[in-house]
Amino acid sequence: MTEPEVMLWSRLRGRKPDKPTFRRQHPFGSLIFDFYCAAAKLAVEVDGATHWDEAAQAKDEAKDRWLMRQGVSVLRIPAAEVYRDLSGVTDPVLLHAQALIAAGSGSRRPAPSTIGSTLRSADGPPHPAARGRPSRPLRYRSSASH
Repeated sequence: MTEPEVMLWSRLRGRKPDKPTFRRQHPFGSLIFDFYCAAAKLAVEVDGATHWDEAAQAKDEAKDRWLMRQGVSVLRIPAAEVYRDLSGVTDPVLLHAQALIAAGSGSRRPAPSTIGSTLRSADGPPHPAARGRPSRPLRYRSSASH
């Protein structure tokens, strides 16, 4: 695990009744998620610099679309954001997992959580024609707003 992954894992790990349970380095087919919450069907990926060039983003977007078809939501967190604001990353991840769990696996899922524009979600990647333009940040809504 990379240093930012270790930092985030220190906040996500642990089995408490009031907190979603995450696994680290969780296999899913030929993929390995940095972190995965099975109850929420939520994968969390900490992306370093290798994920930010155009080719890598296109590959990530294709992978995320495939995962969405498999019923798995993906949150992508820049490693720099983990260094900059660990609590500001952890709290929305936990809230998003809790909202997905509350919504249930068969019902409509709430909008993906973001921290400003730094978290990217697979729930609506930009159209290929929009590549290169910043996508609008998605905002967290609690499941109570449905």
